[in-house]
Amino acid sequence: MVSNPVHGLPLLPGTSFKDFTKTAFHRSQTLGYRNGYAIVRRPTVGIGGDRLQFNQLSQAELDELANKAPVLTYGQPKQAPPADFIPAHVAFDKKVLKFDAYFQEDVPMSTEEHYRIRQVNIYYYLEDDSMSVIEPVVENSGIPQGKLIKRQRLAKNDRGDHYHWKDLNRGINITIYGKTFRIVDCDRFTQVFLESQGIELNPPEKMALDPYTELRKQPLRKYVTPSDFDQLKQFLTFDKQVLRFYAIWDDTDSMYGECRTYVIHYYLMDDTVEIREVHERNDGRDPFPLLMNRQRMPKVLVENAKNFPQCVLEISDQEVLEWFTAKDFIVGKSLTILGRTFFIYDCDPFTRRYYKEKFGIADLPRIDVSKQEPPPVKQELPPYNGYGLVEDSAQNCFALIPKAPKKDIIKMLVNDNKVLRYLAALESPIPEDKDRRFVFSYFLATDMISIFEPPVRNSGIIGGKYLGRTKVVKPYSTVDNPIYYGPSDFFIGAVIEVFGHRFIILDTDEYVLKYMESNAAQYSPEALASIQNHVQKREAPAPESERFAFTSFHRLHISLLKGSRVDIPTVSFLFYNSIYIL
Repeated sequence: MVSNPVHGLPLLPGTSFKDFTKTAFHRSQTLGYRNGYAIVRRPTVGIGGDRLQFNQLSQAELDELANKAPVLTYGQPKQAPPADFIPAHVAFDKKVLKFDAYFQEDVPMSTEEHYRIRQVNIYYYLEDDSMSVIEPVVENSGIPQGKLIKRQRLAKNDRGDHYHWKDLNRGINITIYGKTFRIVDCDRFTQVFLESQGIELNPPEKMALDPYTELRKQPLRKYVTPSDFDQLKQFLTFDKQVLRFYAIWDDTDSMYGECRTYVIHYYLMDDTVEIREVHERNDGRDPFPLLMNRQRMPKVLVENAKNFPQCVLEISDQEVLEWFTAKDFIVGKSLTILGRTFFIYDCDPFTRRYYKEKFGIADLPRIDVSKQEPPPVKQELPPYNGYGLVEDSAQNCFALIPKAPKKDIIKMLVNDNKVLRYLAALESPIPEDKDRRFVFSYFLATDMISIFEPPVRNSGIIGGKYLGRTKVVKPYSTVDNPIYYGPSDFFIGAVIEVFGHRFIILDTDEYVLKYMESNAAQYSPEALASIQNHVQKREAPAPESERFAFTSFHRLHISLLKGSRVDIPTVSFLFYNSIYIL
């Protein structure tokens, strides 16, 4: 540490004090670099940081340095290189001056206005000193507006001079093609540019307004006494409150008409009505949302308005005596809107509460308007013409290409080749018909009957097929609901009427007896009793002639099975004697 002797005291131990603020006791740095060159500096600070009194500039040296010019040391300074040349069309590209102006135009032959003020915007393009005049579009002005003067250099006088931006200022008049424009103001960029070029701008002026346009903006004066009804209160009280009614429009009386469902909305805030159609999936109609837009609906028109065509002008309040209100929409009543009669059959719960509180109608009915499906029309078949079966004739009425009636395949497979044969006599007042015998064949698979008459020699009647295979209708059945003969109708003593001819069953074969025994439930007690009596008679001994006939027929049957040739008259005689002799 540095000891500082006190003035007037000897430099002896105990008479000097240490300066504790001094901590650096190294020598000053005199070697260094400047601009890359090693230089030597004279020390200015001693050990301990004390400033040296020597190596300092004197006052005379300081004055000399203050008055010494740097040119003597460094020489003449070099001039800066000139800036690059930029043409005007590049420097002022997309820089446009905008001025707000107007001009006055005379309006002859008009009682409402004598002149018109037209506001315009004047654009000055700095890149080529061209100008354009644009008139902003005013709605419903009736004047072609937009670009009045296209972009070009505009002549200032007859000597060929053109307008320059130095000629434009606020509060002056300029004449372009015979029209005098009054410049009233400019935008911020134009103001800064002109002031930077040393032009003093005039104070801005107020834009002149068109008197006729301002007159049109004023609300129409109403020379009527204002109503006591407060529409604002109604709007604030009933805002977002809507009455919903469900209605139908029945147009079934007209050609191709139908019954459609609609939803009627009544807005309490402004007494407007809206009608929406209820669409169903795949109903074939365009899914437009509204049938009638939201609007006020007139209920009673004045007398002259009824004859005046309403499509010419909109209906005003002077043409309407009464408008539709909420009390006109009642469930169960019809109302006519725009020529359509709607029947209201239901409403939503909010509407029911509103009618209960407002009009005291507690219980609004719910009317069922769903139409019951009409019963299917019974197809009436034409009268039976007598050809073929009734089922076959009816197929001509069911399709253009008739198809055969469906058959019971299971019944045909079970009863295939099962035939019931009966012997019958013809009941006729003609004496020649009393001895005629017929064989009835009943086919269980198809319920058809065929009749065969065995030929009798020298009888004068040609035997053979008497009736082909067909179904036989009972005499007491109707043509529309025919009842055919079945196996239960054939028994000993039964009377069968076939197309006006009456036959009496006399006998059956063995297969019929077995069939009746196995299916006794299908037959009546009378039929079973007749068979029992017939069996008892058969058990009695037969005459010699009958035994001879059955024996001969048995031998003949064996010969036919072996393929032998037999005489046809003999076959007929033996067949007749074997099974048809009383």
